[in-house]
Parts: sequence; structure tokens; C-alpha cells
Amino acid sequence: MRPVHVCLAVLVAAVWGVNFVVIDVGLDHFPPLLFSALRFLVAALPAVFFVGRPKVAWKWIAGVGLALGVAKFGLLFVGMDAGMPAGLSSLVLQVQAVFTALFAAVALSERPGRVRVLGMVIALAGIGVAAVDEGAAGPLTAFALVVGAAACWGVSNVLTRKASPSDSLNFMVWVSTVPVLPLLGLSLLLEGPGRDAAALRSLDWQGAGIIVYVAWVTTVFGFGAWGFLLRRYPASTVAPFSLLVPVFGVSSAALVLGEPVSGPRWCAAALLVGGVALTSFGRGGRAVRPSGSAGVTGGHGPVPADPAAVPPPRTSASRTPSTASLPSPPS
Repeated sequence: MRPVHVCLAVLVAAVWGVNFVVIDVGLDHFPPLLFSALRFLVAALPAVFFVGRPKVAWKWIAGVGLALGVAKFGLLFVGMDAGMPAGLSSLVLQVQAVFTALFAAVALSERPGRVRVLGMVIALAGIGVAAVDEGAAGPLTAFALVVGAAACWGVSNVLTRKASPSDSLNFMVWVSTVPVLPLLGLSLLLEGPGRDAAALRSLDWQGAGIIVYVAWVTTVFGFGAWGFLLRRYPASTVAPFSLLVPVFGVSSAALVLGEPVSGPRWCAAALLVGGVALTSFGRGGRAVRPSGSAGVTGGHGPVPADPAAVPPPRTSASRTPSTASLPSPPS
């Protein structure tokens, strides 16, 4: 990669990592479900008028929008609001790579190879260490909600693999239109119209800036830049930069929010990042071709590190990567 593009990849990882600190601060301004709804509303508007018409079927946009926007981000924001630390959240969400591999094995008949299975075991061991550490210092319910968010992200990855969008930014902007109304409805039902109205009435410049950051900087700029890199370089060159996201997440949370990083948490971080690396970038197994269907070709290279960015359509010189290696940015 050219040095300027290496810097761009690191910048995107930093933007996505620091986003967990921004979310943590934003939860002081907004109820979690309303906050998530505003994030997608501002990400979709006005961008939806400039990216062109959707390039995939609406069923995939709706499916990813519900799994990623409503379920994943809803659980993440509620979990962080319930006490899950920002840095630990950025780390635990990396286990989505394990869920993606498991769901792909069931839904797409993609058999993970031995290296990926080993990576899953190591990553799950990291989750166990993190759970024990968090159980001694914070609410396990919040921890479980973030693990649930990672599972929902795995579902959205498999749906994205099925959709195979050719334009990641176009896809992500249209996906952002789906969660707005469901999240607003859930917020009114669970958080109450009074709390929502109070948050909107007290909106200040800091609150507005937080919404702009999580919507335009992390979503529009982040996915646009990541898609640009993936169009210029192989996914196996770009995707490893996604492993920097929890590094920036944990370090920025420690510096800005003063979150402590204990010995067990460092151990969990090493296990999770190492396990995810093996799960994401290890050599995959062969895909099973179901009877009476076209089947899915197994691949050996990693795919993009975001839920909407996929490699260009397969040519004679390339192979379609396996969904099991679809790591995503955690925020």
C-alpha cells in the first residue's frame, strides 16, 4: 500500500475505535435507543439523496438494517448505558468474527478450517477471561448485552455476504434508513416520550457534535474510505487494519475516560485479538455444496472489515472470500 493509504487505513481504525468513547459520552445526553435512532437518521439524511438508488434487493437492505441497526446497535448502546465500559465493549465486539463463522457454517455451508476453529476457541477463551474480570468489577448483564450485539453483527455479516453489494457506501446509507423508525418506536415504548423529549429539548452543541461524529465521521467517512481502500487493494491487505480498532478503543477509553486496564483484561485482549486474527485471516475450509442448490465457494482470503464492504464481483483472477472471515468495525 502507498504510505498515504496506510495512513488512511489507520485513521479509519482510529475513528472507529475512538467512537466508543464518543458513544459513552453521548449516553450522558441521550437515552440509548433514541441515541441509536438519531445516529442512523443523520447518517441516512441527506446522504441518501446523493448515493443513488439501492444496488441490491430491498430484502437484504431491510434484513441487514434490522440485524445491524436495530438489534446490534440497540443492544450495544443499551449495554454501554447499563455499565459496560467503552474500551471493553470495543474489545468484546470482536467476537463477532466467531459468530459470523458459526452462522456461515449453518446458513452458507461454509466449513471453517482447523486454523479458524482454533481461532474461535482462543477468542472464546478471551471472552471467558473478560467475563470473569467484568463480573468482579461490573454488571454481567451489560456484558451479556454486548456479546448479544456481537452475535447480531454476525447475522448481519452473513446477510451482507448474501447481498454482495458492489458499492459499500451506497449499501450502508440505505441500510441506515431502516433502523430509524423501529428504534424510535422502541425508545418511545421503553424509554418513554418524556425522557426522549427532555433529551431533545436539552440538545446542545456537544450533543449535536456527538451525533455528527457517530453518523457522518464513523459511518459516511469511515465506510466511504474503507470502501475506497478495498477497491484499490486486495481485502487481505486492507482487512488486518481492523484489528487496530480495539487497540484505539481501549487506549482512548483509558486516556479520556480513565478506564482502568487490569491484568486479566490485557490477557483477554491478547486472546481475543489473536483468536479473531486466526478466525478472520486463517485458511478456510471447503464449502459444502447443498443438494439442489448452487452452493457457496469457500475462499482463503479475508473479506472487508465492515459489514457493508465486500470485494468486487469475482473475476477469473480472484476468488470469493469466505464469510467466516468477515470481521467488522465494532461501532
